Amino acid sequence: MNDTPVVDGSLVALLRADLTAAGFTVDGVAERLGSVASDALHREQPLPALLATESSVTSVDDACGVLVRLFTLGRPVRASALGAALPSLGVDGAVRLGLVRLEGGRAGFAADRWAPPERDVVATCDLRPYGDDAHDWWVASDLSELVVGGPLRPDHVLGIGGASTTLASWTVRRPADRALDLGTGCGVQALHLTGHVGAIVATDISERALAYAGFNLALAASEGAGAVPDVRLLLGDLLDPVAGQQFSLVVSNPPFVITPRDEGVPLYEYRDGGRAGDTLVRSLVRQVGSVLEPGGVAQFLGNWEVTAGRTWRDVWGDWLDEQARDGVALDAWVIQRESQDPAEYAELWARDGGAQPGSEAHSMMYAAWLRDFASRGVEQVGFGVVTLQRPATDRATWRSLDEAHGPVAAPMGPAVDAGLRARTWLAEHSDDGVLDVAWSCAPDVTEERHGVPGAEDPSVILVRQGGGLGRVVRAGTLLAAYLGVADGDLTARAALDAIATVLGLDAAEVHAEVLPQVRDLVADGLLV
Repeated sequence: MNDTPVVDGSLVALLRADLTAAGFTVDGVAERLGSVASDALHREQPLPALLATESSVTSVDDACGVLVRLFTLGRPVRASALGAALPSLGVDGAVRLGLVRLEGGRAGFAADRWAPPERDVVATCDLRPYGDDAHDWWVASDLSELVVGGPLRPDHVLGIGGASTTLASWTVRRPADRALDLGTGCGVQALHLTGHVGAIVATDISERALAYAGFNLALAASEGAGAVPDVRLLLGDLLDPVAGQQFSLVVSNPPFVITPRDEGVPLYEYRDGGRAGDTLVRSLVRQVGSVLEPGGVAQFLGNWEVTAGRTWRDVWGDWLDEQARDGVALDAWVIQRESQDPAEYAELWARDGGAQPGSEAHSMMYAAWLRDFASRGVEQVGFGVVTLQRPATDRATWRSLDEAHGPVAAPMGPAVDAGLRARTWLAEHSDDGVLDVAWSCAPDVTEERHGVPGAEDPSVILVRQGGGLGRVVRAGTLLAAYLGVADGDLTARAALDAIATVLGLDAAEVHAEVLPQVRDLVADGLLV
């Protein structure tokens, strides 16, 4: 039984051809399973998909169903069924790649004659389709806890998950010369980087993760010559493998989970970087500027602890002050997406890895998490997306610490890119510069007016952003009046002066009230 898949160029090319021909793609699997089973599988409920593929165990004319049953659901199929599903690679080729193993045989009768035993095939890894608007990829990883049926190995290599898809959605997709995927895992972020980056370095502390990433990148590259750039895989912790190098873009889904250092609590490489508390994320904030070229951007996910009497913005203020003092000064845009109390956090991660709620192991880990948080006075744990940028010019850095708990645009990368550019422009221009621009409301901005029945004027005016972060801003009379004429014809100065004249107000006072609001709306893309 192979520990990880093997990269064999000729066999990998045959595998890709067979997977494509079988319709084993994101769309193909969704069509084969149907919406109910597909949606259930996304919720990690395999039973509907198992029922939908029952006939695939022995089928020689349901290639997609056979592959779903074997590689996604982790159930055995007959060797003849897999051979028909992978006609170019064959069962032997799949064994040689380390994707499957053969098990004992089953004898029976066929056409009133004794048939020789036929062997079953069992997957040794999870292999499932993945992609974006321009690519069909496949991602191999270790078998999930649903298949293993128990605790995972400490060096488990995680497949596609909510965190990896979140980071991929939020990543800025500017063309870049060099990019770093720090903590690549099975290589999901590296796959996305191949679409807009010339040279890629992917690092991890896990040799097994790098082996999986290498296989997945080889499978993507087998599409044809020049399909993806070369990716250099390096073993090491955080930024140690790339010390002294610089990159246009750094992305990371690091092992940010806050894990107690108690005996008996499993430490998984994919979620725990060997550090107590939120030290890993804090270290990344402090160090990442050293590998960013001027104008370079770093984006990563993280958790952060908030102790009694403090807010999450206090925590990040300290981290960024420390970063500016000890390293390269960076712009910072941190968006907190959710916050959990210690019990909620413990419940989430004590279940991860296969421990069942109510079991002795689960209760022990739950208690360990609560004790660990109590020892540091932690009252909340924040989660969010961090975007840091090294200024391209000699200017003061900016900070934006925001919350967005609701739905956001998908993908978010274009909105993040626009937000970086807008905030950078604002940092480089004075209030006079802002007033001299003829701003327009973005096309996705709408206005809502709420009032008491029969009232002449509305009591509440809400300005709502349809895309991006989905901002909702409560507008006063002056801001609402300005947005009503912000169509790109008048500069902000001319419009605000006209509003002051109509309302009989002092123009300077109107500027003083509305200008900070205009800056906020420009930063978030409501004014363009």
